[in-house]
Amino acid sequence: MAAAAGLRALGAKGSGWLRRGPWAPLTTGFCSGGPAGIGRPEPGPRPTIARQRDGIRSIVLSDPKRRNALSLAMLKSLQSDILHEAESQDLKVIIISAEGPVFSSGHDLKELTDEQGPDYHAEVFQTCSEVMMLIQNHPVPIIAMVNGLATAAGCQLVASCDIAVASDKSSFAMPGVNIGVFCSTPAVALGRAVPRKNLMTSYPDGNLFFHGWSCLNVPDGVLSKETTASMTNSSAHGKSRH
Repeated sequence: MAAAAGLRALGAKGSGWLRRGPWAPLTTGFCSGGPAGIGRPEPGPRPTIARQRDGIRSIVLSDPKRRNALSLAMLKSLQSDILHEAESQDLKVIIISAEGPVFSSGHDLKELTDEQGPDYHAEVFQTCSEVMMLIQNHPVPIIAMVNGLATAAGCQLVASCDIAVASDKSSFAMPGVNIGVFCSTPAVALGRAVPRKNLMTSYPDGNLFFHGWSCLNVPDGVLSKETTASMTNSSAHGKSRH
């Protein structure tokens, strides 16, 4: 009941839900929280693709041209996909992956300009926080399947998931520190996922290494297989639905 109440508090169900059926994709427009225009994502293709079969929901970040940046549109689409029928007993596990060589480059810096204004910026960061907390409070395990670069808030997304499985093609970084911008919010998730001593030796130059992560590092060729194994173990134990 606590998990259900938490999910309701984080967001109400909207119109962009998965249709029932084998690998049924989301086809409706993403939830923008209001009319399109200045400070709102423009209507268009959803930046995530979600399918579900046999209790496994696959959510793919599908904006490789923008390096799967966590724009407001991406965050709201991801939020919608995660919230969909979250309390259903048919849902056993969620896997988040990405198209292209970059898992996620973090926030879309083009949205964080004076042109958009402080209200828009606040909505971006608030929505990002809601998504990260939604992942942690979700009643089923959520797995990040990483096969590329994850930086800044992209690292935060990986660290917020219950399990991370990353191929040997993956790398992680918090590059803001190199230009004097401390990624304070992503660092909270990292501080919970990476042992303190490893974090202290890897974070000062912005690079994070596999030995410091609480994640599974596997060869690229067996990434899907190892993710499936992790999925089987995690869904068997599950997370509390009470």
